[in-house]
Amino acid sequence: MPGLFDPIGMLVAAPGLLLALVLHEYAHARVAHQLGDPTPRAMGRLTLDPLAHLDPVGTLLLVVFGFGWARPVPVNPWHFRNPLAGMALVAAAGPLTNLALAYLTLVAWYLWQPAGLVGEAVTHIAVINVYLAVFNLIPIPPLDGSRVLRAVLGRGGHWLDTLESYGWLLVILLVATGVLGAVLHPAATVVLAGLSQAAGAITGAR
Repeated sequence: MPGLFDPIGMLVAAPGLLLALVLHEYAHARVAHQLGDPTPRAMGRLTLDPLAHLDPVGTLLLVVFGFGWARPVPVNPWHFRNPLAGMALVAAAGPLTNLALAYLTLVAWYLWQPAGLVGEAVTHIAVINVYLAVFNLIPIPPLDGSRVLRAVLGRGGHWLDTLESYGWLLVILLVATGVLGAVLHPAATVVLAGLSQAAGAITGAR
């Protein structure tokens, strides 16, 4: 497996990586729309048009460093029958989409065994999707994992609301101190190994 931050591999994989961001945000918009919230459509986010979702800085960082972000989809939970459960479903849709894309990419790799730059690109797409999913599932606001945890905790999760304004500062602190990497890398490795094993099993690969 090529290095995660191999510049040539990342450049070749760039279209697939951008697709990962677009599908992540589109999944949020689609689920919110299906649950009755008209906000994503009204804001032009119920589309696969990359320009509607990509953040210039976040996109550049993703291509160069393998870590980035897209523009968050605006959602009004009061349009849902159950605001907490609705937000949890909307939040989970993004990471689950990335995991599904990683799995399908690994299935394709096992079926065709691409070599050279194509093989590197496919590998990078799978790895980045797993990292995006695991990172977004961290239960720190405003990451998707916090929305899921908030729904699970119910009334006991009000403390998460108080972190909303400081969440990104906490994430930056965890990155700067190396704590995030110490948690993210092992977790992503386990998830990637599980998906790879499942993809290998379904394709008959040994």
